[in-house]
Amino acid sequence: MAKMRKKNLDSPDETRKLSKGKFEVVTIGGVTVGRGTFQPGWKWSKSVKPIVKTDSCQGNHVGYVVSGKLKVHMDDGSEGEVGQGEAVHIPPGHDAWVVGKEPFVFLEVLSAKDYAKPAKKPSSREP
Repeated sequence: MAKMRKKNLDSPDETRKLSKGKFEVVTIGGVTVGRGTFQPGWKWSKSVKPIVKTDSCQGNHVGYVVSGKLKVHMDDGSEGEVGQGEAVHIPPGHDAWVVGKEPFVFLEVLSAKDYAKPAKKPSSREP
């Protein structure tokens, strides 16, 4: 019989430190869950882009906003804001930044495994 398991994001398996933020992750039941805490002044293109080295964020985010507000600018020019209490899907191809004076705290359930890690380079195989 399977047993219930739990982990606490206050004691994460890994913490990825960012300029003006951090991303804490736990893996349980084969799923990685992340908590991003981004301080006022945090912007993906300044805090994460130097790590992943992509033109825009390629994360496919699905999660829940615990607190704060985030402005999202999609590569196609569209924009929107997400805030406390909202579940959200942000597809790949965007920049984002904290709005206001409150930290933005986000629980990530889809792309937490690879968020804020260097982008994987395609393998080059020679025939």
